[in-house]
Amino acid sequence: MRGRTLLLALSTLVLAAPVFADRSLVAAKPAPIVNPRIDMAGYLEVSSEAARHRETHRLTEAEFIRMSRLARTVILDARSREKFDELHVKGAINLSFPDIAVESLKRTLPDKNQRILIYCNNNFANGEGPFPSKLGRASLNLSTYISLYTYGYRNVYELGPLLDLAKTRIPMVSSPPRLAARD
Repeated sequence: MRGRTLLLALSTLVLAAPVFADRSLVAAKPAPIVNPRIDMAGYLEVSSEAARHRETHRLTEAEFIRMSRLARTVILDARSREKFDELHVKGAINLSFPDIAVESLKRTLPDKNQRILIYCNNNFANGEGPFPSKLGRASLNLSTYISLYTYGYRNVYELGPLLDLAKTRIPMVSSPPRLAARD
């Protein structure tokens, strides 16, 4: 019995020896890929800061309606243009999330102190066409809030609750159909 155990141990060592001897078979840690325009550590840091700030900037339906009527207030809809045109909060402007960038913000929201109200798909139930549900962790409110905060906007307020689209008191409108461009 003892001989078999010794033989088994020696066989294992002999079979494993080439793996340990050949360093090329050991996974080397790849060199980091550097891109000065992508900063994950900075994103995670500002996201945490924005999350703390956001907790004091969430609104009820009544607060959202009241603030939307105040002078110097912009309602920003960051959904796609297609969904915005289908149905949006009355008076909202559209700046689709993928289009949020230095220049588009300068044109659309030049005053970083201006009051901005945001909402997204996950604020409205029973409207899957214009407001398709997203996973809670992928809610457009989160990305939009963090993005605006990152660009220096601190007067941003987010509609908080989930509202039934058929029962909300927030006025909604559709955009008229656009004419196709002629070649």
